[in-house]
Amino acid sequence: MFGLTGLGAVLFLGVQLRALWPVTALEVYTSREVDAVNGTNLRLKCTFSSSSPISPQLSVTWNFQPEDLSSHEPVFYYLKEPYKLSAGRFKGRATWDGNIERYDVSIVIWNLQPTDNGTFTCQVKNPPDVDGTIGEVRLRVVQKVHFSEIHFLAIAIGSACVLMIIVVTIVIICRHHQKKQQEKTTEVSDTELREKEKLKIREEKEATPLED
Repeated sequence: MFGLTGLGAVLFLGVQLRALWPVTALEVYTSREVDAVNGTNLRLKCTFSSSSPISPQLSVTWNFQPEDLSSHEPVFYYLKEPYKLSAGRFKGRATWDGNIERYDVSIVIWNLQPTDNGTFTCQVKNPPDVDGTIGEVRLRVVQKVHFSEIHFLAIAIGSACVLMIIVVTIVIICRHHQKKQQEKTTEVSDTELREKEKLKIREEKEATPLED
């Protein structure tokens, strides 16, 4: 009688421990923080790992919370196939870019806007793994640099390079001209010196009296 009671207590304790420590586990991995340029497209990467094989009932839920911490908004949903939103700010802007067989549940957000600043959440349920971590991606949309600014910067850099090339060319030409001028001056001086020496020798010969 005592043995049966002890066995029942052990079984009851085992059930309680199993409830407190689930045998299944599901982890979700994201980039945490991402910066993107206004007007571009962005792939929000989300992958997962599960202790259970991929279930036909696997579901993926993407939500969004703006920076003002208002209520969550739906972004994307997957269950056997991608489902498009019928309303909301991400209608027609969120598309599936994942691969379930590779444990990839990423999506693409098209034409980013400043109002997309906030936190995106990625939740995966793979029965019997239905309780696990929820991935978060904090998005910061930065303003695009205007073409006029880029154009001005390119012109400024190009003009500086051209000016530098012109200055260097002028310096090289001037130095070359000075060198030629110095060589010419030296050559004239040498010629004049030789002529003076010849003239001096001639005068000395003429001044010397002829012998009888």
